[in-house]
Amino acid sequence: MSKRALYLAAYDVSDPKRLRRALAAVKEHATGGQKSVYECYLSDVERADLLSELEAVLALEEDRFMLIRLDPRCRVETLGIAVQPADPNFFYVG
Repeated sequence: MSKRALYLAAYDVSDPKRLRRALAAVKEHATGGQKSVYECYLSDVERADLLSELEAVLALEEDRFMLIRLDPRCRVETLGIAVQPADPNFFYVG
């Protein structure tokens, strides 16, 4: 299995139907997050799959999506009740 990197996935979708589909696509890969920003551990293949799926869902002239790779050398700071992101051993999709 290839090494997975931590990304932040953020979106702003104007249409409620596309918003639900974008949320479902991102949450399939997310380990945590809230509202429209999620933490995702992705391999190169998973990253390509997510981008491809969202490209098919979003109206590129109206919606926004950003996938930001976080520097693995930097520590993630959390405040309040936030939980440190962790790469799980497996995902259950069903």
